[in-house]
Amino acid sequence: MFENLPELVNADPAIVRWGRGMNETFMVEVGDDQYLCTVSDGKLAVATGPFVMRSWSFAIRAKAQCWEKFWQNPPAPGWHDLFALLRRGDVKFEGDQRVLMAYLMYVKLVLARPRKA
Repeated sequence: MFENLPELVNADPAIVRWGRGMNETFMVEVGDDQYLCTVSDGKLAVATGPFVMRSWSFAIRAKAQCWEKFWQNPPAPGWHDLFALLRRGDVKFEGDQRVLMAYLMYVKLVLARPRKA
């Protein structure tokens, strides 16, 4: 899913607009797979791990099965949003939550983008 995520996100001007001003790196963990997402003024670049001692602002971690259900189109009730997954206990947020909350809509749109692919 993450291999073509930059193409999907960067081609969508609405998502890029939500990320304008964001210049951060965050990690998304899909099971044992790690992805570093670097955002530069709304444009996304993704590097595939595993990583040792790489810097990131915040991390979003969940099991692969959780992400598969999250990325279904349409997702089932309770699997539609990051905070629904958090409430279920299926996702963990780590790191600087202020950055995540400052760009929450952008992060949500980026992570939901594979549903339309």
